[in-house]
Amino acid sequence: MAERSTAAVDVADNGGDQPPAAGAAKATADGVETQNGRAADKPVPEEKDGEHRTAAPAATPELHSGHKLARRYRLEECVTRLDGFSSWRAVDEKLRRAVGVHLLPADHPRARSVLAAARSSALLGDPRFVQVLDAVEENDLVYVVHEWLPDATELTSLLAAGPLEPHEAYQLVSQVSQAMAAAHREGLSHLRLTPGAILRTSTGQYRIRGLAVNAALRGITSDTPQRTDTEAIGALLYASLTQRWPYENDAYGLAGLPKDLGLIPPDQVRAGVHRGLGQLAMRALVNDGATASRQEPPCTTPEELAKAVAAMPRIRPPEPAFTAPPEYQHTTYQQGSYGRPPAHPGAPATQVIVPPPPPLQSRAGRVLKWAVSALLITALGLGSWQLADTLLDHGKGDSGNGGSQQTAPADEPPKVRQPKPLKVSSASVFGREQIEKEDVHKAVDGDRSAGWVTNHFKGQPNFGNLPSYEDGSGVIVDLGSVQEVTKLEADMYLAGHKAQVRAAAADASSPVALSDFPQELTKPQTTGKTLETRLEAPVKTRFLLVHITELPAEGGVYRGGINEIKVMGLAD
Repeated sequence: MAERSTAAVDVADNGGDQPPAAGAAKATADGVETQNGRAADKPVPEEKDGEHRTAAPAATPELHSGHKLARRYRLEECVTRLDGFSSWRAVDEKLRRAVGVHLLPADHPRARSVLAAARSSALLGDPRFVQVLDAVEENDLVYVVHEWLPDATELTSLLAAGPLEPHEAYQLVSQVSQAMAAAHREGLSHLRLTPGAILRTSTGQYRIRGLAVNAALRGITSDTPQRTDTEAIGALLYASLTQRWPYENDAYGLAGLPKDLGLIPPDQVRAGVHRGLGQLAMRALVNDGATASRQEPPCTTPEELAKAVAAMPRIRPPEPAFTAPPEYQHTTYQQGSYGRPPAHPGAPATQVIVPPPPPLQSRAGRVLKWAVSALLITALGLGSWQLADTLLDHGKGDSGNGGSQQTAPADEPPKVRQPKPLKVSSASVFGREQIEKEDVHKAVDGDRSAGWVTNHFKGQPNFGNLPSYEDGSGVIVDLGSVQEVTKLEADMYLAGHKAQVRAAAADASSPVALSDFPQELTKPQTTGKTLETRLEAPVKTRFLLVHITELPAEGGVYRGGINEIKVMGLAD
């Protein structure tokens, strides 16, 4: 488990009263949601509907700053001591970096479930979650080590300054819903998605901490985990648009809704709320999926919510604001008042205009005027002589057979950008169950003689109709940066695949799900030996997906693959 990059642990909620998921417990601070501050110890919250707790031991492990775990993790500061466990900021002395550590006794009633949750989330391998680095039972202690992001900002702090811009709220719900959809496909849920569990990095990426582990630390369970996480995302979006918590109780530093009004649409709470995002928040919350103006089906899973976000018209970032320069201010000298005493009190303010002295009336001035006049006359004479000489030479050149007429060079035509092969940075296998991922580089290495080939499947061409391959498979191509793509050509392993080419949005950072590739460059089709896509207009993207849903037959079984992928695009 050591040093494995995966999901993270969140265990605190800045003093909230009711979490966004229906039936979650009142929030208490346990340190990780305030990475650089100390959270106050609070009693264990009361049990709510849908949440099941096991009695925790009265005391947490008595450790101190400077204590080392596994001769490696040095504890620096205890940020929380609560409910039988403690949370620390620590230093990994081996890699010389800050980490977070959660400690609880090995005989704690929830120690086994915390270890299992940490190890399960560590296997997800999704960079959109804060990474669990270690989960160990040692010397009567259970500890979970996770990534510490000093440059990230909690959503709690962002909302304290005001509601988010529509583009920022769109990025929040898009990235969080896609990440949670990927987690639920692997059987993992969060059950504790609060503003303190969402971090925004300096690059604008949103990352989630506390996947599975936070619920295990608090003993939270749910009979409908997908609905619980979906409602929590809806509450985050609602709060981002209105700076209000969508329930009657105040929570996470946000004021709740007015009493006895129920859940009202965001545009009735705050003027100027983006209509599409407001309706999306209402569909995700427990509202029967309906708003006052449109009857839309509810979003009951993160996957449905991610698809609803992808179907929305794109929200562009705001234009940068430019500050106009201040108006020019005249100085007191230019205003004619420099060196004058102020007017007598009560006297009307008058501006005295002093006429300038006559220019160049002295003897030196007259000499200067004559010198300048002589220079001007000389310059005019020289110019006239040169003009006449040029005209005479031009006339001589025109007379006679040997003369040639000079023509001005024509303007150069604008440079036309021509398509050229684009370099592929890397490739990865698409799908929940990655097939032969160690061979995927062969699909982009420039050699058609060997490529990425799937396993043999029996019974059905759609990967044997196995649940692990419901989304099919294929190859994701990473161009390294956003490019203008005009053509993709894939040399297939055999003819007869059912496949299509899709593209991710230009601002996508790490697409893994089918909903992360909303642009269909081709419709699903049965391919020949070559799958070729020519675009009428260039598409700006960094990630392309050759998506395979059915395999061709080969000797009584089904097998497919891609020998080589080439991408063309415009270049300066």
